[in-house]
Amino acid sequence: MTDVDGFDEFYRGSRQRLLGFVYVLTSDLAEAQDAVQEAFVRAWQRWSTVGSYEDPEAWVRVVAARIAVSRWRSLRSRARAYRRLGAAGPLPAPSTDTVEIVTAMRRLPEEQRVALALYYLLGLPVADVARETGVPVGTVKARLSRGRGALAGLLTVDLEEAADA
Repeated sequence: MTDVDGFDEFYRGSRQRLLGFVYVLTSDLAEAQDAVQEAFVRAWQRWSTVGSYEDPEAWVRVVAARIAVSRWRSLRSRARAYRRLGAAGPLPAPSTDTVEIVTAMRRLPEEQRVALALYYLLGLPVADVARETGVPVGTVKARLSRGRGALAGLLTVDLEEAADA
């Protein structure tokens, strides 16, 4: 029997018991599934050692329980920080200008959107935009130029409508 076959057999024979055990600890099925899955991944990574233990399920059970406890501690620490610092206030709604720009950006080709976002929103130099997108500097410059031109056309305000408002 290969290591893969041995692990598969072990997994099929123990997954439900381990999930039930961790579910009782956490009272949260999704959290229990995550912890058990992570424990099985760790067991698979060390299966040549774990598989030779007298009771590999005990090893996975301990690892899964420790993962669950570690998550509890993290949540508890986060809750303490929220109590100490206060919860973040509600975010303001986006301005109409922001909504209009986002709507216009969605209408641009992806290459132009990416170039504009990297250059104007993140403030990357043209050379960095070129490196990140995998195109020559001249191509980035062309995309920026075309993107600005397209945005200008999409964001033009009818001066008569603005005067009437």
